[in-house]
Amino acid sequence: MVATYNLRYINRDDSIHGNGWTQRSPWLARLVYAHGFEIFGTQEGFKRQLDDLKALLPGYDYFGLGREDGKEAGEHSAIFYRTDLFKVIEHGDFWLSETPDRPSLGWDAACIRICTWGRFKHIPSGREFLFFSLHMDHVGKKARMESTRLVMEKMKEFGDKLPAILVGDFNVDQNSDEYRDIVSSGVFNDAYQSARFRYAPNGTFNDFKPAGFTTSRIDHIFVSPSLRVDKYAILTDTYRSKPKGQVDPPVDPYSIRILPYVARTPSDHYPVRAEVLLMGKNRDKE
Repeated sequence: MVATYNLRYINRDDSIHGNGWTQRSPWLARLVYAHGFEIFGTQEGFKRQLDDLKALLPGYDYFGLGREDGKEAGEHSAIFYRTDLFKVIEHGDFWLSETPDRPSLGWDAACIRICTWGRFKHIPSGREFLFFSLHMDHVGKKARMESTRLVMEKMKEFGDKLPAILVGDFNVDQNSDEYRDIVSSGVFNDAYQSARFRYAPNGTFNDFKPAGFTTSRIDHIFVSPSLRVDKYAILTDTYRSKPKGQVDPPVDPYSIRILPYVARTPSDHYPVRAEVLLMGKNRDKE
């Protein structure tokens, strides 16, 4: 089960409005467990958040560097995976810029952006594949276009005969030129489009407003054409928090009471999940 999840970076304003990381993180981890994520890319997480999430997800590990210094500073695009299902053959990071080997601002981007990648072996089947997690720039259109082309170049470098999965927050939806550039390349299919079954009651950005609605999908899962996608889902799970100062009445075993709690989301993005099947043999081993 493949997924992508923008975690929402930790910040004081969110805490003031009841959406602090300490409150959200246990629910986010429970969502991952409940929906059976096996390998997933993350965006925006700081090192502290990633370590917190790992502690809440026994049986998972992660890797990825901070985009600001190539160590721990700044947001990450880390990859989490179940250690009983996947073996890491190789992994690394590159920056979405003209100088991808070091922290750098690319093209017309407003922020430094990074892509984390891994070459994995699926232990039960023995199949190998590439997995990329990124967070594209929210301003630079050229940066987004060039970032996609850079990822495709890196695919060839890391294992051009291996199937690949590209996930992340692309900051553009399915109506954009950047999206069309990806799906028309012949290198990737959109898991949403190729899935045999889709569950998408909303778009992927919620702005911490669970009652809101959008058709825009800015968080995507793209897969090599050789990979089959059986199911695709945008997971709109919510949790409840008690309004400040509210005192709940005693429990009455003979009645059902619906209390006026506040609906909240574990992040300002909904996670996207896809059931992806590794088909056939690894072509680089034939």
